[in-house]
Amino acid sequence: MSAFHDINLRALDGQDLPLAPFKGQVVLVVNVASKCGLTPQYSGLEQLYQTYREQGFTVLGLPCNQFAGQEPDSEEQIREFCTTQYGVTFPLGSKMDVNGAGRHPLYRLLAGEGAEFPGDITWNFEKFLVGQDGRVLARFSPRTTPDDPALIAAIEKSLG
Repeated sequence: MSAFHDINLRALDGQDLPLAPFKGQVVLVVNVASKCGLTPQYSGLEQLYQTYREQGFTVLGLPCNQFAGQEPDSEEQIREFCTTQYGVTFPLGSKMDVNGAGRHPLYRLLAGEGAEFPGDITWNFEKFLVGQDGRVLARFSPRTTPDDPALIAAIEKSLG
């Protein structure tokens, strides 16, 4: 099993969210926020999930409040917002730090020293495409929208 698949997260509802069940799937990991100018990307992320999930693709949304305090709400409020405003059905993890001393181990793997695409997360909605084997295949800027042709091409290529 890869280091990615060894990580265990917590879902917004407090349940365990291990990454092991995603082995063999392509995962788009996105740090998300509810009060950001990029928040409407939730709609496009859900569309990507609906379009490709039957082919072994998922989106993993991970709320983060490190960028201008744009995710200040409780986890229950975040879950309610995502489902009622954007119809989100893809998995959502609990709030976490993506940068700094408290950087979550997942983000140390994705963007830390020795990572395939190292460097601090620049803003909400930065995206990492993780292959079926748990290897990071690509990194996309926050401004790369879910319908961006380069992102879609990378997803389709990774699904084989």
